[in-house]
Amino acid sequence: MATSNLSEYDTERLPDVSNMHFAIVVSEWNKNITYQLRDGAYNTLIKHGAKPENITTGYVPGSFELVYGAKRMVDALKPDAVIGLGCVIRGETPHFKYVCTGVTQGFAQLNAEGNIPYIFGLLTNDTLQQSIDRSGGKLGNKGVEAAITAIKMAGFAGIFK
Repeated sequence: MATSNLSEYDTERLPDVSNMHFAIVVSEWNKNITYQLRDGAYNTLIKHGAKPENITTGYVPGSFELVYGAKRMVDALKPDAVIGLGCVIRGETPHFKYVCTGVTQGFAQLNAEGNIPYIFGLLTNDTLQQSIDRSGGKLGNKGVEAAITAIKMAGFAGIFK
């Protein structure tokens, strides 16, 4: 929400991640934003006990490719959760709608069919300033939120193994 900081969360409700493996797939498009998201996610995983050697980061050209990148990382690495991070800023063509819809549906399908959580960390903003505000600016960092979601969902998935 535009009225709350995305990076606020309750640390008391997080599971132990010391033996969990995480994959982060990052879009290179809008890298001034997506690399901030990546850093937020990585640093949050480390802060809560993930080992650096248990975090793998991969890069894809754009946000549309996040779905394929996430699936390939899961197939190859077998992580406990994968985080997809991207940024699409509305332009003057319908391209924004197609990319956002494709990535959203792709992550929903991966979650429905997969055995691990696929975390949707795609910024879909109207302006560059909105993206800056959500990648370490006044509204926090969506990468932090995605990492916390990955931790919680990996813990949740672990209950049912």
